[in-house]
Amino acid sequence: MKTLYQYFFRGLLTFLPLALTVYVLYLFVFWTEGMAMRLIRPFIGDFYLPGLGIFLGVGLILLLGFLVSQPFTSRLVTLLELPFTNLPVVKSIYSSLKNFADYFAPHENDSQQVVLLSPPGQQLNMVGLVTRQSLRGLPRPMGDLDQVAVYLPMGYMIGGYTVFVPRDWVTPINLSVEEAMRSTLIAWMASSRNDGTPAAGDTAEPGATSRD
Repeated sequence: MKTLYQYFFRGLLTFLPLALTVYVLYLFVFWTEGMAMRLIRPFIGDFYLPGLGIFLGVGLILLLGFLVSQPFTSRLVTLLELPFTNLPVVKSIYSSLKNFADYFAPHENDSQQVVLLSPPGQQLNMVGLVTRQSLRGLPRPMGDLDQVAVYLPMGYMIGGYTVFVPRDWVTPINLSVEEAMRSTLIAWMASSRNDGTPAAGDTAEPGATSRD
């Protein structure tokens, strides 16, 4: 019975991510196709090619990205953002989401960095994201500190907090921001078969200890 129980949950854990991914993709395709049919059908009549909605959606996103990348559109974008950056409650929500999205946007500098935060004299280690390489420009006395800002996300993305620490407290990790956030989302529970650590359900040798 225990073996059947393990087989069931291993199958379930294999099936759920695939099924949810396919379902989300289905919803996206269904929505874009329906939107394209409503927008284009008045011009092309009954002629319609499957997949045109996805093509149209990708094209519009690329066009929007091209336009907002041009210098002459910066003022227009600023005007469009005025209602979202001036209303009391909406301002806080929009600014937080925009800053968070801008952090993951492609940049030419190396400000996006995953680091291991290790306070001296302690065995505690935390994985964080460097959000500021310099505190210059922040209110005093923060702006006078020769430190870096490190964002420490919490498991399952229920929040996080930012700490300002000396530079020698952090060590860069050869890990992308996306990989770090994905691992944090599941509390670093994903096992690796290449590091010698037994995966969930595997039996360790007697006397062996596991380390995270």
